[in-house]
Formats: sequence, C-alpha cells, structure tokens
Amino acid sequence: MMEMNEVLDKLPRHLLSLVIDQPYNDYTEQDHAVWRYVMRQNVEYLSKVAYGSYLDGLKRTGIVIERIPHMYGMNRILKEIGWAAVAVDGFIPPAAFMEFQAYNVLVIAADIRPIDQIEYTPAPDIIHEAAGHAPIIADPIYSAYLSRFGEIGAKAFSSARDYTQYEAIRHLSILKADPYSSKDSIELAERHLAEIEKNMGNPSEMALLRNLHWWTVEYGLIGDLKKPKIYGAGLLSSIGESYSCLKGEVLKLPYSIEAVNYSFDITTRQPQLFVTPNFDHLTGVLEQFTSFMAFRRGGLYGVQSAINSGNVGTCEFSSGLQVSGVFNEVLAEGTQPVYLRTNSPTQLAWNGKQLAGHEKDYHAHGFGSPVGKFKGSGIPPEFLSANELEMMGIAAGKKVRIEFESGVLVTGMLDKILSQRNSNLLFTFSDCLVTYKEKVLFEPSWGRFDMAVGEKISSAYSGPADPDAFNYSFPAPKEKTHKLIHTPEVLNLHRMYGFARQYRESGTEISHLFSFWRDVKHSYPDEWLLPLEILEIATKSGYDDLADEIRIYLIEKQQQDASLVNLISNGLSLVEK
Repeated sequence: MMEMNEVLDKLPRHLLSLVIDQPYNDYTEQDHAVWRYVMRQNVEYLSKVAYGSYLDGLKRTGIVIERIPHMYGMNRILKEIGWAAVAVDGFIPPAAFMEFQAYNVLVIAADIRPIDQIEYTPAPDIIHEAAGHAPIIADPIYSAYLSRFGEIGAKAFSSARDYTQYEAIRHLSILKADPYSSKDSIELAERHLAEIEKNMGNPSEMALLRNLHWWTVEYGLIGDLKKPKIYGAGLLSSIGESYSCLKGEVLKLPYSIEAVNYSFDITTRQPQLFVTPNFDHLTGVLEQFTSFMAFRRGGLYGVQSAINSGNVGTCEFSSGLQVSGVFNEVLAEGTQPVYLRTNSPTQLAWNGKQLAGHEKDYHAHGFGSPVGKFKGSGIPPEFLSANELEMMGIAAGKKVRIEFESGVLVTGMLDKILSQRNSNLLFTFSDCLVTYKEKVLFEPSWGRFDMAVGEKISSAYSGPADPDAFNYSFPAPKEKTHKLIHTPEVLNLHRMYGFARQYRESGTEISHLFSFWRDVKHSYPDEWLLPLEILEIATKSGYDDLADEIRIYLIEKQQQDASLVNLISNGLSLVEK
C-alpha cells in the first residue's frame, strides 16, 4: 500500500484511482544497471550544464545513484520541501497529471526504459520522472511555477479528440517500452497516431497548455540565449539529448507566449528549444496565457468551451453558483449567453461545496437556467435585496413573473430563495413556465424549476466544482503497461547483472571475475553494459590484463555498431576516472 504523508493526505479521492503501488520487486538487476549508468552519466555531465546545483537537488529529493529509488524513501525527504511522489502506470490523462501537480505531487511512471532506449525513451519512466523532475523542484521559484501550472492546467478544457490522441500516444508508448513488441505493431500504432493528429482541428486549451508545459517543464533551457543551462526534465533524463540540445544545430528561441504555437513530437529529438531568462519569466508567460482561458473569460466563450469539450465542466455564475455537468446548449444574444443547459446528471455548488439537495441524483436529467439581469432593474440580480425584490413583486410564497433583459420570461410560484453571504444564488419555482421568443424552455409538468441567479457567467472550467460529492474520478487506463515475460536466457542475463553488483559492492569471490567475464562474452555477445560493469570492477581491483581485454572488446563493439559509440565512450570515460 502507498505510504501517506501530509502532502498526499490532501489528494482528492478522484485522483487516487490512478495511483499504483511501485512494483519495486519487478525491477530486474539489468533495470538497476540501466538506472545506475544513466545517473552516473547525469552526475558527471549535468553537474556542468544543468541549472543550479543538480547534485544538491538529487540529495534533497532522496534520489540515489546506485539503485532505482524506492518512493517511500523519496517521500520521507520530499515532504521537507512540501512535495510528494506517487507511482502511476505509464501515461495518465493530461488533466490528471496537471491536478497532481497542483497538489505538489510528483507523478512517477513506475516502469524503467529498456536498455535499447537508454539514451531517450518516448514513454514516461522512473528515470524521466525521478531523475528529471525531482531534483529541480528543490528550487522554490520553480516549485511555485509547477504548482501554479497544475492549478491552471486542471481547469483547462480538453476536447474529445484530445482524449483519443492521449489513448493513441499511451498505446504507442506501451509498445515502444516493451522490448518484445513486434515492428509491425509499432508501425501500425505510429500510423494510427499520425492519422489522429492530422484531424485534431483547432487546439483545445489543454493542447495549448501542453505545448507550454513541454517547452518549459519538459524541454526548457534557462539563462543566456547563447549559452543556456538545462532545467527541463526531458533533457535532464535523456543522456543523448542533454548532450545534443546545447549544440548549435538545435535552434534556441527566447521563451514567450508564442511557444503555444509550437507542437512537439515525443518520438524524436526536438529541432528547437526555448530559453527563459529566469523562472519568474515562466510564471509571467503562464499568467499571460490564462487571460485567453475560459476560466478567466467566462461569458459565451466559457459556456461554448464547456460544450465543445463534451465532458463534465463547470459554469460559474457571477453570484458564485457553480453548475457542473455536461453542457450541451446555450442560447445567446450577441456575445452574451441568455440561457444554458446540461443534458447529464448535474451538481449545483457554491464555493466548491455541493449545495444540500442539489446533488446529481436530484438533477439527474440535466439543468437549465437563464442568465442575466431582470428587466427594469439596473442591479445585478444576485445583489438585489429582499426589499428590492419585493418591490418588483418577487417574494417567496407568491406567484411571480420575472422577465429578463434578454426576453427570457419565467412565471410560476416562487417557493424559496437561496442566498449565501448576501448574494442570491437560486430561486426555486413550482408550476413554472419558462419561455424565450415563443420557445418553451421549461414547462410546469416537468416538476420544480431551479433558476440560477447571476448577471453573467464569470468563469467556466473543466471538471466538477465539488469532485468528491460529484463522485468524480479519472478512469484508470484500460490498457496497462506490459508486464514483461522474459525468456530463461534473458533471466539468466539479469542474474549475471546481479553477480556483477555483488562483485562491485562486496568484493566477494572476486577471483571468479575472469571466468565470469568469459561466460558473459560467450553467452551474450550483444551485451555492452554488463562488460562495462565488469571492466569497472577489474580496473578497481587491479586486474589490468582483464581490463585491457574488455576494453579492446568494447572498442571493437563500437566499430561494429554506430549506435553504441557514444554509450560505450561515455562509459569508458567514467571507468577511467
């Protein structure tokens, strides 16, 4: 079970369905060797090119070099800087990822990349999340930026196409993370994703925010445009791209709001990167973007954004009343909504808390209400006092007639008025008729009519106002990451990695190292990382003849396979140091 702390205790219930227990015992000795190789390269190289003190960040977030970290240990240390970590199964929906971030929770994909993707992986993995994201959050300004990004991202509307794209990306990443996936299955998944991305239409708020997230949190550079430092997790965790990204052939652009217009391809290295002068600038650009979002703009744009999303959203009236459901219709006069409607079970809330008696079961078939001022009154209806309402003939227990400036007409028995902090929220009618330009919007036979009160829609955002009361959840992905079933030959290779670790850490039976090397060379001629580990042990133990033999073997492998040139060269450099 997940070990909780004061940060994790604040997580809302609807996020917990995505959390898994870190499958620590499933990591193979080769997995730990991959982690160790990447982290040693990171410590060696990133200490020179990463922003701030990368090494100090590793220590402050509880990340060790020799073995894949256990999240329990990380959480004990992360809580000291106000963060926590949870394990998840690969890619999770972007909205959920953002919301975790808003609660200062680092989402860590529990898998680790296969050895053939050691330099770069298109799938999220524990190297990317733990070694990439975690060290940099020790910086308080950057940490605040991450939290704020999460708050804003959690409010962003996605489109139905976004979720189709997410599922296709997740499927492709699962296949690519599985070394046993067939080439045909990967190519089919790539074609499927390419077809979806051709027909995405206008980008949603979430799609644009994902661009900003990618060019900052994942692939950001900081400092001087001509000699920047690395802070993006995708670069910090990619030993291949962290080298190449600072070279001249990768275009460096000043980071600005224009970055929202640059899409990205997770399967390849990026042709351009953005450089921010400092972390405060990141927050400035983010706040600039929010001025275009529905949660700030509200109005007809906000309602239409909720409709276009096709998912549960919230429209908040200027009175503070929050209506949460799947919106399907809006009537408008010019640029102003005059009537809105949901067609799904709907919750009414105020200040993020569901109103008593206005749960989804009560509004099971949806909810509709006019928006705007009452005709003949210049005062927003939410601010009309009891006396002012009575002067207009509006009082509980009376049959009333309310005409809106838009022409919407509500007639019926006003049963009660619900107010909060001197703001009218809801008028409840019986025997009620609602019309607009001869169109019937509600008729008496439908039951009671709850009329939201508010001059305008002040905000609109994704998800329900009170998720727990709404019983909201992000469904756990249907397709799980693959639990690898290794052949006996591969399992034996993993055991050999374990023997190498024992030799390195304890020095026991070091005299067997010569015969051990012969076994590896004979049985696994494609291996390069395990020979590097044996070379390291031989060098430290003073077995110069054995070390020379392995070194020559590795140099020959470089000549045979160009993809191993940098990997082996970097490994040899560490051994020599």
